[in-house]
Amino acid sequence: MSSPRQTPLHKVHESLGASFTEFAGWQMPVRYSGDTAEHNAVRTSAGLFDLTHMGEIIISGPQAAEALDYALVANATAITPGRARYTMLCNASGGVLDDLIVYRLAEQEFMVVANAANAEVVSAELAERVSGFDATHRDASADYALIAVQGPSAVAILAPLTDTDLSAVKYYAGYRSTVAGKDVLLARTGYTGEDGFELFTAPEDAEAVWQALTDSGAEHDLQPCGLSCRDTLRLEAGMPLYGNELSAELTPFHANLGRVVKLDKPGDFVGKAALAATAEQPTERTLVGLSTDGRRAPRHGYKVLDEQGDEVGEVTSGAPSPTLGHPIGMAYVDRAQSSPGTTLQVDIRGRNVAVQVIELPFYRRNA
Repeated sequence: MSSPRQTPLHKVHESLGASFTEFAGWQMPVRYSGDTAEHNAVRTSAGLFDLTHMGEIIISGPQAAEALDYALVANATAITPGRARYTMLCNASGGVLDDLIVYRLAEQEFMVVANAANAEVVSAELAERVSGFDATHRDASADYALIAVQGPSAVAILAPLTDTDLSAVKYYAGYRSTVAGKDVLLARTGYTGEDGFELFTAPEDAEAVWQALTDSGAEHDLQPCGLSCRDTLRLEAGMPLYGNELSAELTPFHANLGRVVKLDKPGDFVGKAALAATAEQPTERTLVGLSTDGRRAPRHGYKVLDEQGDEVGEVTSGAPSPTLGHPIGMAYVDRAQSSPGTTLQVDIRGRNVAVQVIELPFYRRNA
């Protein structure tokens, strides 16, 4: 078995005292000072993340847009250069192979960003799906390191390091820029529920960019953050995680994300017929939020029960919420039990704990 890959920032993480975990073939920092402290830093000031494990695939050529229209559920043709879309790669049955962000870098050039665990599958699927078009596929994952700065102080931290007018960088946009004198693709998407930026850099520039952000963020209490707090941040924000809320057996409509499926775009796309049928017939179960006043958190795989003790669903994600001060979770439950305010139970290691159905997300930042 091969050793996990290390990001270009591995020695920096070691110097900061990070604890590591193996994830998707990478050795990644899971925490530094502690999960709660890092989580709270992102909510109140800012956090700095190494996300180099994500995959980047370039689709380019005269028919790049048409190729992605066929490959993805998004209308790629409608994305203007400099903008991005959240979308999904589905199979012929409408099941989700991965959720993605697609950036239109130029008229004939797109970058698709895939989750680390699915990067190889996404790259292979895209290569096959675009092969019938006048477009080229290139897995560019090795060309990039990815650094994210997230939190209410993100603008103040990044602004001194770039000539780009950050007030003009819209949400879900991506522009070529410079940060600390290094060429980057500067994006504004996020996966934490806070404002922030993603910096796609050359691997050899990653350490310099990280250090520049660290220095600029010192007066703003910028903290290095690991994958653990990233999970509680996205859970509070009601954002799905592949392998939990999304899978090849579930369609976007199951996760209440049918809005990303553009059934009215011209032409066919992979999964269109199945997704159109699902759109007409509500799914038996749907994704909801769960909240409890107890001390024990619902966890992935725990059974959801009605008040009579009959099984009506399953937890997909759960954890104590540092922001809200009590445990929360997401679960797929029967539609009849999905209305906000409904009282249910979760079997937590043999003990039924009362939970309440909550409308997602649990947390929204102040605009």
